[in-house]
Amino acid sequence: MSRYTGPRLKVMRALGTELPGLSRKALGERNYPPGQHGQKPKRKSGFGVQLIEKQKLRFNYGLTESQIQRLFREAKRAKEPTGEKLLELLERRLDNFVFRAGFAPTAVAARQLVRHKHVLLNGRAVNIPSIRVRAGDRIALTDTGRKIPMAAESLAEPALARPEWLNFDEAGCAATVTRMPAADEVPFPIEVQHVVEYYAVRL
Repeated sequence: MSRYTGPRLKVMRALGTELPGLSRKALGERNYPPGQHGQKPKRKSGFGVQLIEKQKLRFNYGLTESQIQRLFREAKRAKEPTGEKLLELLERRLDNFVFRAGFAPTAVAARQLVRHKHVLLNGRAVNIPSIRVRAGDRIALTDTGRKIPMAAESLAEPALARPEWLNFDEAGCAATVTRMPAADEVPFPIEVQHVVEYYAVRL
């Protein structure tokens, strides 16, 4: 399954929550599913609830289905609780860190910055969004990257408050990973146990 490139607000309305990594737009008054019958209340099945929670992760972090399945298998092999480990692995992606540090307005835009080699990881230009950051890593934008209007606007007014697991250097316009992110620091409501149950019977 390919990466989603369609209307982002429509996805958030379907999932019933705002996903900061997908879009800066708010649901506003149209906080109901899209479509002719969107305003009619519907009772969700157990599968439906699990699917919605899984799709929140997939769309917020901009992953394909195969990518999130690989991460789930890795999280399942870890000693930590599977759900918590899965969220940690997602938050540690380089493109997500670039977004959470305020270099880009969304994770989608952050991925583009990384792909075009506007991001420096420990002083070296990289172009792989899925690189996993570790404690002590320092991430900054290149001189060219800082001049991109989108990045400059995001630095002036970040989409989200920067999390406690990174330290932002205003003078050097860089961010350092201080520790591993915790499950409760994900910037949107998520019942990760439903995701675990979804994949438990499918992988």
